[in-house]
Amino acid sequence: MDRESLKKKTIGVLMGGLSGEREISLRSGENCYRALVARGYRAVKIDVQRDVAQELARAGVEVAFLALHGRYGEDGAIQGLLTILGIPYTGSGVLASALGMNKVAAKKVVRGSGLPTPDYVEVSAHEDTGAAALRVEARLGLPVMLKPVEEGSSLGVAKCKTVEEIVIDLEAGRRSYGAMFAERFVSGQEITVGVIERDGRPEALPILELVPKNEFYDYEAKYTEGLTDFILPARLAPAVYREAQVAAVKAFEAIGCRGYARVDMMVDAEGVPWFVEINTLPGMTDLSDLPAQARAAGLSYEDLVEAILLTASL
Repeated sequence: MDRESLKKKTIGVLMGGLSGEREISLRSGENCYRALVARGYRAVKIDVQRDVAQELARAGVEVAFLALHGRYGEDGAIQGLLTILGIPYTGSGVLASALGMNKVAAKKVVRGSGLPTPDYVEVSAHEDTGAAALRVEARLGLPVMLKPVEEGSSLGVAKCKTVEEIVIDLEAGRRSYGAMFAERFVSGQEITVGVIERDGRPEALPILELVPKNEFYDYEAKYTEGLTDFILPARLAPAVYREAQVAAVKAFEAIGCRGYARVDMMVDAEGVPWFVEINTLPGMTDLSDLPAQARAAGLSYEDLVEAILLTASL
């Protein structure tokens, strides 16, 4: 869509939602709303609840700017509703959103495209936790990263150094998040690569290196100022830097993303970038990674938000 036609439409900034990332989404949405208003767009804020279809109709929303994170907002659910309602929206479509939200499905697709991703073990919802923990240790060794299959912002992620820790964290994770999986721990540099579409082509932004003061980049480290050192551009050899950017774009295309996304990776001691996950609606708060990478590429926050809006479609 072009700027002139968009400026004649009511842009609904969808935020909040029903996931564990609601508070982060509200912060992202408020920032995006202010940026759109500053650029002269007729924007309205929509706090997404179960009556969202009625709220969209009441507000006369013609284009949706998605600032949602987590379940129901980033997993294809809201995308499917907007498609049915005929309201163009920002970000990836139904299938890519669902794939990106399901970390195991995303790893399978990305691995099938030829990109390396750490080995993993799926844990059945009905499997005995003790037996599962022993199976994880036998297959992956220790330590491992234990993660919910469908959750964001590092919610429920634990680094397990013993079989006993796997059992404890697996039981807790199942209660709070449902399906879980274990992933081989990759020691090295943690990086994230933003990808945005401009003129119909995805391009990688400057790479951000994350050095958390916690044991890993968990929820607290992500959203508490001062708990993570952000190094931009990342301290990578030029060839590795280029390889990581190419891999990010390849993952973006393999999943079928649209508009923008953020690809998280680990770079091991040999300089191999390992795909960890893709975020199809990355955070847009003051502390979020994507806006920082955009600034390093010469894009202001308002430039970034407008670039995302211009990719809105059904």
